[in-house]
Amino acid sequence: MDIVLEIADSFLLDKLYAKALPKDGAVAQYIANNFGSKNATAPAQGLHMPAPVTYLASLAGKLQRKDEVYGHFPQFFDFDEYTNASLLSRSNLIREFVSIFFITAIFGWILYFSVASFSYFFVFDKKIFNHPRYLKNQVSLEIWRATTAIPVMVLLTVPFFMAELNGFSKLYFNVDESTGGWKAVLLQFPFFILFTDCGIYFIHRWLHWPSVYKKLHKPHHKWIVCTPFASHAFHPVDGWFQSLPYHLYPMVFPLHKVSYLLLFTFVNFWTVMIHDGQYMSNDPVVNGTACHTVHHLYFNYNYGQFTTLWDRLGRSYRRPDDSLFAKNTNQDTEKKVWNEQTRKMEAIRGELEGKDDDREYGN
Repeated sequence: MDIVLEIADSFLLDKLYAKALPKDGAVAQYIANNFGSKNATAPAQGLHMPAPVTYLASLAGKLQRKDEVYGHFPQFFDFDEYTNASLLSRSNLIREFVSIFFITAIFGWILYFSVASFSYFFVFDKKIFNHPRYLKNQVSLEIWRATTAIPVMVLLTVPFFMAELNGFSKLYFNVDESTGGWKAVLLQFPFFILFTDCGIYFIHRWLHWPSVYKKLHKPHHKWIVCTPFASHAFHPVDGWFQSLPYHLYPMVFPLHKVSYLLLFTFVNFWTVMIHDGQYMSNDPVVNGTACHTVHHLYFNYNYGQFTTLWDRLGRSYRRPDDSLFAKNTNQDTEKKVWNEQTRKMEAIRGELEGKDDDREYGN
């Protein structure tokens, strides 16, 4: 995250903070006049004002990291008059929290809409609109759920990014100073996938416990048959729980910072892909679109994210029906397959949710 902040601060945020909260502005003068010590001559660290005498001002002065700048790319980003012109320096934790929240939320929206839209227009099989369990206005409902959930998920996730930014992780940047060098960097990709796949399996299965399911995970299962826009259409606490393994990994294992950014982006791509309804393969190892479609149809199967390993070990694996991969089927055959899917789905859903929930599925 410090790489992202260094770029954002250098190109945009330094100037925005300097304009909004300048050192010599009205806010700084008000704090100095009302909360400053009359005998103080040196500015307080981080806030550049007389030594604070109130708890709030004192706390604000302490909320900062030791380094004023990140320093990963000094050869590219020359500091200008805005770098140290704000009341909130780069190292102030209040500024870090606000910056990380807005950067991550905006990036999340951009990634969601760009990848899901591309998949929707160029990959998604729109024949699914005729499925008996496709809801009226489903795409708009999915988009609204995802759009409103993303900033809340980000808000819950910011403490992890703050911890990583302030040294409470095993993220690193200089490959030459790490154990294993580039070989270790390359191995981090499969290790990350295996670790997070295991974590998500157990979290996802826990989210299907009836008491937890009805409070958190049920909104995502409103989409019996999915479009790519269902990928992030979660209850925000549900989405946050399923993202925990991604943030726990760098707390436990060394991970290169650029690799982390790439993997974080890949995870979002993968999440869209497994909801796009395009069944490319019935691979027995990869938990792809077909496997995840089975999860949405039949609920209690295929909880994994990337592989079928933990579903096989946990006896929750269900092989996708061959009918999902049938090409060029006529409308009567397709309708028959969908009706059979619906029959099986309703039997399983009735056990899990009860019959009172039919109206939520368009009945």
